[in-house]
Amino acid sequence: MAMRASNAAKVGSGKTNLAANNNEMLAMTDMSTSASSASTGMDMAMDMSDIDGKVILSASGEKLAVFNKFSGWPELKESVLSGRTKAAYLLAPMVMDLADGGIPVKIVALGHRSGAVIMTSVKSKARNLGDLRGKRIAIPARFAVDNLFVHRLMKKYGMTDADVTLVEMPPPDMPGALFSGAVDAYATGAPFGAIAQRKGYARILHMTRDEWPKYICCVLAVRQELIESDPASVQRLVDNVLSAGQWLEGGIENRHLAADLAARREFFNQDSSLLRFVMDNPRDRVTYGDLRLVRSELDEIMRLAYDARVLKRPVAYEKYVDERFMRNYHPVEIKLGK
Repeated sequence: MAMRASNAAKVGSGKTNLAANNNEMLAMTDMSTSASSASTGMDMAMDMSDIDGKVILSASGEKLAVFNKFSGWPELKESVLSGRTKAAYLLAPMVMDLADGGIPVKIVALGHRSGAVIMTSVKSKARNLGDLRGKRIAIPARFAVDNLFVHRLMKKYGMTDADVTLVEMPPPDMPGALFSGAVDAYATGAPFGAIAQRKGYARILHMTRDEWPKYICCVLAVRQELIESDPASVQRLVDNVLSAGQWLEGGIENRHLAADLAARREFFNQDSSLLRFVMDNPRDRVTYGDLRLVRSELDEIMRLAYDARVLKRPVAYEKYVDERFMRNYHPVEIKLGK
């Protein structure tokens, strides 16, 4: 999810949402500050025909946001790089790379924790990643933390890049590629693991909830000029994001409501039963209650990205993180539009 500030409105927060996948990204423009925003870490193929350019209004008619489509991570990254987009949910290593390249952007909050899986065929005899030596594993992108999850497990099982073939592939294509035998496993976020799992031809080999409980993927990144020119709106944005995370963890009813809202045609046009499956199986498959910025956790991602040659050099924490808004967090009431 991305946000762009216009001359007429301040950037604040948007409605509770499910994050976009590697193929379809949303930009939000002309933001107000009265509703909540949270990323659920769900990668989704989306029908954007009803939402691209859509103006979102509150019940009182207040303008909350304008949604615009990005066709992938590279386009969204370019928009942030150029300054056209002022705030966005981005992949954590992508923000590190932008900051290392001199782009003034900082992480101000997390989007979710956990959520990634490594899937393999139900016919496979593999018990863990170590049994996939010589096999083909699909990953969403080089900058994806799913890729780092694979590399973290490779280290655990004494493997190197020479032991497997990593294939970059859009997540919507992964279930079909596994079914056809084009790949032997794939690493991705929800719901693409769940799709193959529910259809009965794939099983979970590894979950981040088991192997890497503090796993971080999407982060809320804001350009420095917005931080300096309008810190109050950035604070409201962070307050709403963290509060929405707490709301999502307030009970299964809230998680189901979020899934049902996001599944609607005017948003992501998904099967709500699939999203509910992801939210329920297991309950901590994706979590939102702890969206704090923790130096050791982001440092681990940075080191993994450097070791995997995703980053050119180590990047100092202070160069890509601004903790002030998290420290000044004040809970807000979550109000959902109809």
